[in-house]
Amino acid sequence: MTGEDWAAIRLSVQVATCAVLAGLPLAVGLGYALARLPAAARGAVETLVNLPLVLPPVVTGYLLLVLLGRNGPIGSTLERWMGVRLVFTWQGAALASAVMAFPLMVRAARLAFQSVDGRLELAARGLGAGRLDAFFTVALPLAWRGVIAGGVLGFARSLGEFGATIVLAGNIAGETRTIPLAVYSQMHRREGMEQAWPLVAVSIVLAIASLAIGEFLERAQELR
Repeated sequence: MTGEDWAAIRLSVQVATCAVLAGLPLAVGLGYALARLPAAARGAVETLVNLPLVLPPVVTGYLLLVLLGRNGPIGSTLERWMGVRLVFTWQGAALASAVMAFPLMVRAARLAFQSVDGRLELAARGLGAGRLDAFFTVALPLAWRGVIAGGVLGFARSLGEFGATIVLAGNIAGETRTIPLAVYSQMHRREGMEQAWPLVAVSIVLAIASLAIGEFLERAQELR
């Protein structure tokens, strides 16, 4: 393993962690709202949320680039008023990963909250708890395993993100080159196929560990 490989691993973990930290709170709120809505009412919202799962990742990255680029409606505002630039930065890679992982986190949160008996929240409300109090003292403690499972799956998805990341953040060694981008770069070098094996092995280990943790937490949530 070269220093460039270790840099890609560190950056991948950093990007995936930030993607989950940024996306999970919103995913929990949206998952809770969807769990409490009638099935007929949540169809349109779930369709929008799940679009990154069915769109080609490059298309998602293109849309993000249009919005967040220097001439985009969001990107130009951020750069003009806050001095923040997301294109070709690791923060942009984290944002792209968060968008791609968001549907998985929302789905896990929704299923977790659907497993919580709504009558318990109603009982808490009847005892004087507000809506937020009932959420934080009843619903979330009972659904936390499923929520964490969603975060773990989002982390694994972020580790493997390629298409949207390369469009929005580029493939800059030491700055935006995550594990998938490093493997892609190795494949275009002489003898790169052999040199890419350590990163491939690390990716497999991280993916298996994440899936195992997520499956364990989901089963624990179902048993509860």
